[in-house]
Amino acid sequence: MSRAWQALRALRLRLMGPTKELVGTDQFGNKYYRVPKHESRAGQVIPERRFVEAVNREAYQYQIGDFPAEWEAWIRKKREDPPTIEEILKNENYREEMKQKVKDVSEKDRLLQAKEYEEGLVAEPSHTQVKGHASAPYYGKKETSEDPTSTANTFQPGAWKPPGSDSSQNK
Repeated sequence: MSRAWQALRALRLRLMGPTKELVGTDQFGNKYYRVPKHESRAGQVIPERRFVEAVNREAYQYQIGDFPAEWEAWIRKKREDPPTIEEILKNENYREEMKQKVKDVSEKDRLLQAKEYEEGLVAEPSHTQVKGHASAPYYGKKETSEDPTSTANTFQPGAWKPPGSDSSQNK
């Protein structure tokens, strides 16, 4: 019986390909699968495929942060082994600690700058109002254009003359 079962299994694998294997789930409930490397009916080697089935999400609703970075690295084959829950939680705690440290340092820096402004050690930044675009040749000024303006319906070749050029100068 086992030989017949193996033959049926091999035939199914040859015809339909391997089935997906559940590798793990994350804290959000997303399920991660892999389809192992296999050979197609034509003899072509199909590499391992990894993918995720998101919880209550359509493909167009994907948002950054919906999947832990560790699982995303596994899906993109940046790491060989799938992450563990302990690893994900440890990294998440580390990221939260870093966010808190950045927040503390930023607040400390803001207070130090305020103190330096009060004592007159540092000049306060000036607040300017920008008009126009800085890359414009005449920043803030309006200049009349000497370029010809017309539409395709009224354009006559040779009708435009540069400013300051008279027909008497050309003779």
